[in-house]
Amino acid sequence: MNWSDQEVLVTGGTGSFGKKFIEIMLQEYRPKRLVIFSRDELKQHDMRSAGFDHSSLRYFLGDVRDAERLRRAFYGITVVIHAAALKQVPACEYNPFEAIQTNIIGGRNVIDAAIDRGVRHVLALSTDKAVNPVNLYGATKLCAEKVFVQANAYAGSQETRFSCARYGNVVGSRGSVIPVFLEQRKRGKITITDPRMTRFWLTLDQGVRFVIRSIEQMHGGEIFVPKIPSMRLLDLAEAVAPGCAVECIGIRAGEKLHEVLLSEDEARNAVELDDMYIIQPTHPWWKRANWVHGRELPQGFRYTSDTNEQWLTHEQLQELIDPKAVAASSVAV
Repeated sequence: MNWSDQEVLVTGGTGSFGKKFIEIMLQEYRPKRLVIFSRDELKQHDMRSAGFDHSSLRYFLGDVRDAERLRRAFYGITVVIHAAALKQVPACEYNPFEAIQTNIIGGRNVIDAAIDRGVRHVLALSTDKAVNPVNLYGATKLCAEKVFVQANAYAGSQETRFSCARYGNVVGSRGSVIPVFLEQRKRGKITITDPRMTRFWLTLDQGVRFVIRSIEQMHGGEIFVPKIPSMRLLDLAEAVAPGCAVECIGIRAGEKLHEVLLSEDEARNAVELDDMYIIQPTHPWWKRANWVHGRELPQGFRYTSDTNEQWLTHEQLQELIDPKAVAASSVAV
């Protein structure tokens, strides 16, 4: 893919992922046009004021719930990264129909607009919570994955192709637990749900580059899963706030003790590369030769945060944490 010829749009482009994606695109790939599609005018203004004001950038106000607005925004677009979603687990539980409208119906609108406008590559962002979901957020993301994979059948002979990228918790995102720990550090006590809890972990930069690589390699229909390290929540708390007391408050509704990025059932249709797993669709339109060089996974394989072969050390955890945030928290103490 020659990115300099592409016209790229990011839904939810003012979020944590969108900002980092735009930054890397402008610095390294320089597409012909780069469109930030989001519903919050203030965040767009703040983003422009913060220096995101390149001549190739366009700010487009709109909501993924508005199908007609998406069709207008997708005119001339060749690549779409669908990052817009309601992601806060408690908010989705309390407002279930809103989560469904944005995460599922909004996804359908993106699919319809992409097919109608002839967008060539569409990649939707997903989460480990979509695997065996125990909360509504995860359930909506599971549905979104299903509709984006099957959207390739709707596209038919057109060149529009759809895939998904599924990964774990992101350091530096607005939903990260690190800001919570830094705030609690000021009071000298950290609260965690369970000392045994483990999570997959990657940085924003790693997430963006994985998405870019997935777009460049996608045939349409895959779910791309990166190989990323795990960490224990207790280790993270000790890295963020050494010397603070730790209180265990118990697992909350909608949480898991460990996360799963690739289930045993999915592994039967997945292949392994050096740095990722690729879940292949089981639909008749899928060509098995697409990833013939991928290695089959052993029977019973599952990719979970507690049985992962890669683990972040205490030093690596500290390196991932924003040193400015830690310094600010230390001053506050």
